[in-house]
Amino acid sequence: MLAKSKPSTANCNEEIYISYLLSEPQYTSCTRLSEVMQTVSHDSINRFLERERFEPKDLFEEERDKIEFIGGILSVDDSVLDKPYSDPSKAAFIDLFWSGKHKRVVKGINLVTLFYTDIHAISVPVNYRICDKSSGKTKNDYFRDMLLEVLSWGLRPSWITGDSWYSSLENLKFIRAQKLNFMFGIENNRTVSKERGKYIQIQKFEGWPCTDMQTLYRYYIMSTYELNNLESITPVDFKRVHDAHWSIERFHRAIKQVCNVERFQVRNENPIRNHIFCALKAFIKLEFMRFNERILHWYEVKRALYTVTIRKYIFENTKSYRVVNA
Repeated sequence: MLAKSKPSTANCNEEIYISYLLSEPQYTSCTRLSEVMQTVSHDSINRFLERERFEPKDLFEEERDKIEFIGGILSVDDSVLDKPYSDPSKAAFIDLFWSGKHKRVVKGINLVTLFYTDIHAISVPVNYRICDKSSGKTKNDYFRDMLLEVLSWGLRPSWITGDSWYSSLENLKFIRAQKLNFMFGIENNRTVSKERGKYIQIQKFEGWPCTDMQTLYRYYIMSTYELNNLESITPVDFKRVHDAHWSIERFHRAIKQVCNVERFQVRNENPIRNHIFCALKAFIKLEFMRFNERILHWYEVKRALYTVTIRKYIFENTKSYRVVNA
C-alpha cells in the first residue's frame, strides 16, 4: 500500500494524470500529456508511472469516509481491455481472454472488479485484480481473495452478486461460509436437486414459463446464508439486488469511454498497474460529482468540455458567426 509522508513535489502527479484521463479524447500517452501540459516533460510522466506503487487498498481507503460500509450490494465481474495491436511478449498482462463484448477470444488485459453500491446509491469499485495467467490463479480465485480482503477492511455488504461465470458451487459455498446472502446468474443447463438424489436442468424445472427456441431467459439463484430464512426473499428484493448488479456493466463501459482505462502506451507491469489505478480513481471522482449533483451523469464532464471547445472553434473560424444578445 502507498504511504505518503509528505506531498509529492514531482512535476507529474496523480491529480494531473487523473485530470488528463478525464479530458483526453483520443489515445493517452506520456508524449501527449507532455504536449498538452508544455511544462511537464515526457520523462517526468513516465517516472510517475514507474515510481508509484498504488494498490487496490489505496482505492478503498480513498472511499472509507465517503460511503456507507454496511448493508450495500457487492458485485463481481470482469472486463477485457482491448489491446489488439500489442505484442504479449513485450507488454505485461496482455494475453488471450474471452470477451463478452466481442463474443469471442480477444487479445487484451482482463480486469476483475468488486463493485459496491451502498444504501445511499453511491456505486464505486472497492477492489480489483489484473489477471496474470503466470500466477496460476483463475478469475474465481481472484474473486475469493478480493472478497476476503474487503471484508477484512470493514465492508459488510448485505448481498453478493455476479454472473454465471462466478456461480460455481465452490464460490456459493464460500460466500455462505462468510454469512452473506447472494444472487448469481446460472446457465440454463445447470442441474439442481429439489429432492435428494434427483437432479434436473434449470430450464426444465417445474414452474418456469414455457419457452420456445426463439426465446432466451436468464436464470438466477438467490439465497440467504440462513437457509430457514429463504421465504423472506420477495420479488422486490430480487429487483433491488438485480438492478444494483447491472450497475457494474455500466461501470465497465464508463471506465472505457470516459476514463481511458484501455488507452495507454506503456508496457511495463508497474506503469500499467498505475494507469489502471488512476482510471478507476477517475471514475470514483465522477461518481461523487454525480452524487453531489455537480453533474447529472458520468459522461457530462467530457461532453461539456468538448461543447466549449467546438463552440470556440466555430466562433473563431466562421466569419458569418456573431453573438446575439437575447
